[in-house]
Amino acid sequence: MKAVIVTLAALLAALPAHAAEKLPVGKAALTSSAVQPLDIGVKTGIFAKHDLDVEIVVFQGAAKMHQAMLAGSVDLGIGGGPEMALIAKGAPELAVCNVAPAVAFLGILVPADSPIRDVAGLKGKKIAVAAVGGLAYWLTLELDRREGWGPQGMDIVEIGNNPASVVAALKTHAVDAAYTGTVLAFTMEEEGTGRLLIPASRYAGHVGGGVIYATQRLMAGHPDVIRRFLAGWLETIAYMRGHRDESLAIEREVTHASEAVQGKEFDLNLGAFSSDCRFDAETLANLKRSFADLKLTETPPDMASLYTENFLR
Repeated sequence: MKAVIVTLAALLAALPAHAAEKLPVGKAALTSSAVQPLDIGVKTGIFAKHDLDVEIVVFQGAAKMHQAMLAGSVDLGIGGGPEMALIAKGAPELAVCNVAPAVAFLGILVPADSPIRDVAGLKGKKIAVAAVGGLAYWLTLELDRREGWGPQGMDIVEIGNNPASVVAALKTHAVDAAYTGTVLAFTMEEEGTGRLLIPASRYAGHVGGGVIYATQRLMAGHPDVIRRFLAGWLETIAYMRGHRDESLAIEREVTHASEAVQGKEFDLNLGAFSSDCRFDAETLANLKRSFADLKLTETPPDMASLYTENFLR
């Protein structure tokens, strides 16, 4: 009997281990804080605990990510709330998680020697944004609206999303300010060449700073994959809240920012992450208004048709 038990144990040990399910997941930018939990969840093995072998696929912008989702290259992607307008236009996806209702990872950066000391000083000034029609562009319009300056309270200049272009424009005073990622702002502060005037989260409220999207194809064929991924995502957020140093180390592997810069970025953004992925009324109302402001949809969409919370455990 003992020999039989030993033989069975040897046979079981020789069997291949159960392979986690391969899951390519896209992120619309490499270093945006809204997508960093993906790297942390992979590195810490949290997604693996949920039987998922997550492969991170980085795209140069949200448009390319959603094109890949349409083509079938990826079925899950992490972008921003304004992309929900694509669903209203017929994209075969749904938003499945309101990752970061507030936008803490974007802010207004001014040169270190700028005389601008508060938001009031921006009136009539030239401000750079990555793209006309993008999230930073709308946040600039929103600041105009909230300050009562009207639709042209600031002179908005499209500059692209290359950080080097932003730095050059500020250093040469080609623009007075720039809407950019806060990692760049903190890096320029560390170098003594720039200053973060205000993060978007200080005035814009909930606007869907980060959103996870799933294709209709994945929802129909593998709904449990989405459930397991979202469970792993929320477990990662909880891990980040209790393991600051470990999370920072993983983020720095991606951003290559200094420890001080990444620490500021982490502390600024941690509170913006949702602990339940739910779509709150403020996020939905602001996104609906942004669709109209940016002329992304011909008519105001039924926001309830653009997202689902059915995959949240």
